[in-house]
Amino acid sequence: MNRRNLLVAGAAVAAAFSSPLVLAQDNGQPIRIIVPYAPGGPIDVTARALAERVRDSLGTVIIDNKGGAGGNIGADAIAKASPDGLTIGIAATATHAVNPWLYSRMPFDAAKDFVAITQMVRVPNVLVMNAAKAEQLKINSLADLIAYAKANPAKLNYGSGGNGSAGHLAGEMFKQRAGIYALHIPYRGANPAQLALLAGEVDFNIDNLAAAAPNIRSGKLKALAVTSLEPSSALPGVPTMASTFKGFSIDTWWGLVAPKDTPKPVVDKLNRAFVAALQAPETKTRFGALLAEPVPTTPQQFETFMSSERAKYKDVVKLSGAKVD
Repeated sequence: MNRRNLLVAGAAVAAAFSSPLVLAQDNGQPIRIIVPYAPGGPIDVTARALAERVRDSLGTVIIDNKGGAGGNIGADAIAKASPDGLTIGIAATATHAVNPWLYSRMPFDAAKDFVAITQMVRVPNVLVMNAAKAEQLKINSLADLIAYAKANPAKLNYGSGGNGSAGHLAGEMFKQRAGIYALHIPYRGANPAQLALLAGEVDFNIDNLAAAAPNIRSGKLKALAVTSLEPSSALPGVPTMASTFKGFSIDTWWGLVAPKDTPKPVVDKLNRAFVAALQAPETKTRFGALLAEPVPTTPQQFETFMSSERAKYKDVVKLSGAKVD
C-alpha cells in the first residue's frame, strides 16, 4: 500500500473511532430511538426488545414515542434530528411507503431525508371472514369468495381501520386483481373493524395476522389467504394471495433509519449491532409471539426495499382514491 492509500485508510479509521456514536459510548450519552406510534403496539414492543439487546454493543438505548398524524410527527422528528448517530428511529409501511401518496402535504421527504440502517420485521396480512357467515355462504376458499362476488355483484362489503389504512389498500388491490366489487366500510381503527367483522356487520377484512390470529384459532374467523409471497408458518395450510394473483404482496413492515447525512461509519456500526440483535434466537422467539418475522438486512437492501414499496403504494393509493388533506 502506498503512502497516499495509507493516509486515506488511516483517516477512515480515525473518522470511525471519533464519530459521535463511538464517543457517546465513552461518555455515557444514550442513543434515542423515536417510535412514531403510541406505546404498547407491536412496533413499540419490538423496538424495546432490540434496545435491550444492543446495550452491550451500543450502550444505553432509550425509546421515545412520538405518535400522531399517521406516524408523520415521529418520522419528521427523526428527519430533523442531528445526524450524529444519537437519534435514530422507526420507518414503517405507513410513514415511508403509503403516507407520501396519501397526504397532500408531508413535513419530510421519505426518499431523501433518511438513511437506512436495517429492516427489522415483516408481518403478513390475512384475508378473513366471519366463520359463521362463510359457512352460511358456503365460502371455504379464496376462489369461493371470488366466485360468490361475481355471481352476486354489489352484495359484498369489507371493513378496514380507515381510509388509506393497510386493510383498505389491500382490499382495493384484491378487488382490482380479482375483478370484483365490494363496498369499503372504514372504521376508526383496526380493532373496531375487527369487532364489526365478528359481529357480522361486514363480510370480510384484510387484517394484520398478529391481530387476527387469536380469533382464527378460536374458530370465530376463517382465514382464506395470507398476503405475503410465502405461506405463513403461523397458519399452516392457508394459501397465499400470490398463488392466485402472481406477485400479490402487501405485508406490514418496519425498520430502523437515521437522519440523512449520518456518517457511513456510524450507520455501519448501528447496522452491525442491530443485525446481531435481530439474529439472536431470543429475538426470534420474542418476535414470534407477535407473529412477526425478523428481517435483518444491509442498509442498501433496506433502502432498495423501501424504494420499491413506495413505487408499489403510489399505484395502490391512487387506485383506492384515498386522500388526507
